[in-house]
Amino acid sequence: MTRAEMMGFLTHSVHWDVLVIGGGATGLGVAVDAASRGYRTLLVEAHDFAKGTSSRSTKLVHGGVRYLEQGDIPLVMEALRERGLLHQNAPHLVHNQSFIVPRYQWWQGPFYGVGLKMYDALAGKLNMARSRSLSRAETLQRIPNLEPDHLLGGVEYFDGQFDDARLAVTLARTASYQGATLLNHMRAVELVTTKGQITGALLRDEHEALEFRVQARVVINAAGIFADEIRQMDEPDTPPIVQPSQGVHLVFDRHFLQGNSAIMVPHTDDGRVLFVIPWHGKVLAGTTDTAMQQAEIEPRPLEEEIAFILRNAAKYMAHDPTRADILSMFAGQRPLVRPPGKGGAPTKRISRSHEILISPTGLVTIVGGKWTTYRKMAAETVDHAAELAGLDPVPCKTENLPLYGWRDRSEPSLPDHLAVYGSSIDQIARYEREHPELKELIHPNFPHTMALVRYAIRHEWAHTVEDILARRTRLLLLDAKAAVESAPKVAAMLGKELNLSEKQLNKQILQFEALAAGYSWKGAA
Repeated sequence: MTRAEMMGFLTHSVHWDVLVIGGGATGLGVAVDAASRGYRTLLVEAHDFAKGTSSRSTKLVHGGVRYLEQGDIPLVMEALRERGLLHQNAPHLVHNQSFIVPRYQWWQGPFYGVGLKMYDALAGKLNMARSRSLSRAETLQRIPNLEPDHLLGGVEYFDGQFDDARLAVTLARTASYQGATLLNHMRAVELVTTKGQITGALLRDEHEALEFRVQARVVINAAGIFADEIRQMDEPDTPPIVQPSQGVHLVFDRHFLQGNSAIMVPHTDDGRVLFVIPWHGKVLAGTTDTAMQQAEIEPRPLEEEIAFILRNAAKYMAHDPTRADILSMFAGQRPLVRPPGKGGAPTKRISRSHEILISPTGLVTIVGGKWTTYRKMAAETVDHAAELAGLDPVPCKTENLPLYGWRDRSEPSLPDHLAVYGSSIDQIARYEREHPELKELIHPNFPHTMALVRYAIRHEWAHTVEDILARRTRLLLLDAKAAVESAPKVAAMLGKELNLSEKQLNKQILQFEALAAGYSWKGAA
């Protein structure tokens, strides 16, 4: 269903059971949950789905090894269970990934070995595979270009890996299939109250500058790092609860990590965790954990964050990466829940747990959490919202709900850039079969074809060059320079599909080039 068709639902219906503000992981999860219970659901997102934090994660569906070390057993158990459910419900998007913790000191073997055995045990029957100790030879066989000096061996464990923006689009399509209406590039500019209770919102289409007033029995604030802005629409003097914490990742060519296993470093030179992970044919290294003063939709990596990742990655790679090797770099801000009376607490010590708040006027706010636990967070949020609004009580249905495009990765095997489409690959193949020109590559260095661009526009609400290159195909995160070179070709397809003028397309290309400069180490220098 196209965005234009979704707009038709909005213009012909102003009464909703549930209005969700925010189209990241949390908001989309809420929309799936609410719609699957039969509630009339509308979701609006000011930018594109997963434009912010939800497309800039470490690409892991995991329990959180570091949270285990911190003693947060309940959070780890909850996340491991959700990891298993997501792997069952979306096998086309979540796969098993081997991680190796290199051992350079004798005590690391028993220390990490015991901890990871506990990690296995907490996962129970939903565990992906058992951890095990590796000899020096086995470790180097798995990662041939691991730093060999003083290497004693390693410990292997398993977690889930996924494509975050593709999961977000899949959740949007799942919610739509369940009956929800979802609109990206639609901003909530005002909350509407009647007799002291929130009864809806004023919405503005960011492309057409049109405004719509909608009514809802309950409004859910799932705006992530911008949740406080929505809360302050409701209560201008309410104190902020979100502490933005910035995480940065650098992307390198695949030769920097040979083999199919990832590296996990539990303790870097400042105590943070570092991951070096194979992803879509490239290598992802991160992340940082830097407290930020304010939320930003397009945060830029700080110089000290870039230096931190390069310095620590070099300790574990036989060939040290440099700034010149960075193909792309991106930053996302986590919406951590600010501890009461602990505004100065280091963000790496702030819990990744979530909180649900209900204001005196009935605004339901969900903050905190992480991608892995989005489903559980959504279920709890809809439970509270339904009770508050007096909706018919319907139990959560998402625990065993297959997500849109469900397809077993083993039947048959597909390359990563196509596997994420699941059963929708049949439609993409049909485009290429019926229109051979759509087999043309978006960029000669990547396997993505123009059929994927058409599919994104017609079926995935893509409306801009950025929507396609940043979140539908991920080229911006894989290689910023290649993404810029691809922009004119993508814009031409947008013009044909959406009847956009040359002036509109040129504006989009310029906007994308300016955006992409922040993903390049040269542009950020």
